[in-house]
Amino acid sequence: MNERVLIICEKPSSAKKISQALDEKRKPETCQENNTTYYIARRKGSELIIVSALGHLYTLTQSGKGWSYPVLKFEWVPIHAIKPNIKAKNCIDVIAKLSKKVNAYVSACDYDIEGSLIAYNILIYACGAESLKKSKRMKYSTLMEADLIDAWENMSPNLDYPVIEAGKARHEIDWIFGINLSRALTLSIKNVLGIYKTLSIGRVQGPTLRFIEERETQIQTHVPVPYWTIEAKVEIDGKEYRLEFEKETIETEKEALEIESSCKGREGRIIEIKKSVRTFPPPPPFNIGDLQQEAFYQFRISPKTVLGIAEKLYLNALISYPRTSSQKLPPSLNIGGVLRELGRKKDYYQYVVKLLNKPFLAPRNGIKEDPAHPAIYPTGNMPQNLKILEFKIFDLISRRFMATFGDSAKKEDITAFIEVNGYNFHLKSSRILEPNWIEIYKPYFKMKDEKLPLLRDGQILKIKTLKALKQYSKPPSRFNHGSLLRVMEKENIGTKATRAEIIHTLQKRGYLEDNPFKITDLGFSIVETLSKYCPEILSVETTRTLEMDLENIQYEQINSCEVVSKAIEKLEPILLEIKKNERTLGRELGETLTKLTRKEKSIGVCPTCKAGEIIILKNNRTGKRFAGCNNYRNGSCTTSYPLPQKGRIEPTGKICPECKAPIIKVLVRGRKEWIFCLNMNCPTKRKF
Repeated sequence: MNERVLIICEKPSSAKKISQALDEKRKPETCQENNTTYYIARRKGSELIIVSALGHLYTLTQSGKGWSYPVLKFEWVPIHAIKPNIKAKNCIDVIAKLSKKVNAYVSACDYDIEGSLIAYNILIYACGAESLKKSKRMKYSTLMEADLIDAWENMSPNLDYPVIEAGKARHEIDWIFGINLSRALTLSIKNVLGIYKTLSIGRVQGPTLRFIEERETQIQTHVPVPYWTIEAKVEIDGKEYRLEFEKETIETEKEALEIESSCKGREGRIIEIKKSVRTFPPPPPFNIGDLQQEAFYQFRISPKTVLGIAEKLYLNALISYPRTSSQKLPPSLNIGGVLRELGRKKDYYQYVVKLLNKPFLAPRNGIKEDPAHPAIYPTGNMPQNLKILEFKIFDLISRRFMATFGDSAKKEDITAFIEVNGYNFHLKSSRILEPNWIEIYKPYFKMKDEKLPLLRDGQILKIKTLKALKQYSKPPSRFNHGSLLRVMEKENIGTKATRAEIIHTLQKRGYLEDNPFKITDLGFSIVETLSKYCPEILSVETTRTLEMDLENIQYEQINSCEVVSKAIEKLEPILLEIKKNERTLGRELGETLTKLTRKEKSIGVCPTCKAGEIIILKNNRTGKRFAGCNNYRNGSCTTSYPLPQKGRIEPTGKICPECKAPIIKVLVRGRKEWIFCLNMNCPTKRKF
């Protein structure tokens, strides 16, 4: 009997590519049922039915009813059972129907904890528990035809259960922490003040928010300390060069002024010249964290956006699987073949020729590894019709890949030691002797290349300018996307795939604003309140330990049930502590929310009655927002103004010099900010 196999993929585009790669004629049959597309491919007498899962089709929900806490009993259900989703329902129905026609199953979702769990849940719930005994696992890192065929021919005879168990445990722990803490915070306010406002914090979001709160506290409490520096310039052959004083900072004004008076207008004498050559090895290939940080540094693209773009490039078979921690390229990679394909692009041709002419091609791999996937690399496929940001990420990955095969760069540093009336100064320069890999990666790597004229020992130099400058110590910088990712990675909280989403979630919840990140009043209140009553939620150590346990499930060093039980044991006393302090906790958070609501609504003083405030209101009938005087409540003022219906409205604290109406700022994503006064009839009014 010919075998009929159901192959479960994660996304529609990967299902299509897998069907094309596995069909012997490269022309699989496209079928549609209930608005759900699937493919039928034929290979060596077997019929392969390839379906797409549309991501997670199953989710967690509490067992039983009620809206209280703690909630420790849960079950997996189809996502459409929680929130109407006809696409997901149709997809499950079609997969369940097709599963009855086959005698074998293959999990071909992305090879990571999410992909493995997606396929497992479909197999056990849509296809039935018996399907697990007949299931195999395809593992691939690119959607290139050759890689997919190899993955098919060398698939694992069983599902990757350790990875599945790690995925299940992570979802269950995140759900338990998320739902219980959300309910605890929300009910503490509702039960005390009668205000219903959903507040939530997760097991990884808590420590991440704490980092930002601690940094903000350091910034706000920083006391500037004065110090002095010496700024000097020397003239050589008619050109000015910057001199560095031997001490970077001087603690007292007296010492700084003594140096200034002793050296100003004097001549300097070169007492020694030192030369040294430094070697800069090429960088390792990207993992997802390095790519996100570099893309933010180069293009100011958020980590979440970078991950989305990288996944799109992967699904178009332009790069390998991006959600990886590895900095090592696979030994089996046809390096020459990939380089030759990249060389078809005009901008890369000269670099590829140089690399292929090397007697030996070996990448400079990094130290980080990932058991599932290698470092990110281009497949050699040339992109077609990429958007600007997509091409930038593709170019960054491609150049980094080529650069990692380059020779080390060499740079010469020259330091001239100059004595001025008993005080020592330095004159420094550097020049690149051999750019090598830097030449390939040049758009994204900047190295100073400053040349000095020929200098000699004993040479007398004219001091052009010299003065003591008073300066003040600065507070630490706020976190941006790149620096926050680095801290999360260093502290081992979150995963390569979740860190960007965690940052985005904190922004979405109103705990963070802007970039660099500044904690909001609400975010600050959450951290302050939790640190009093349940500091474990903000603990890096607690989260890190849990992350290590979750990771060890994949290596079969610990049982998943044991990890979930340990997490519940950690959470239960936290919830009891919140319950015990519910009234105080609710009052503190409620006060912050009340102040914020008032602050968010207020735009400025009413120009008509001068006693009320112009606030943002909503028309109950139309649902449209407008601005009006809050004295409308007592009938003493009816002043009102129309407002734009899109964008975030912020008060500027300024009033129009012409009509005295408040001036507001409107922020719409992707557009320039819009500043204007509220009065439509004001002579200064711009059209909007």
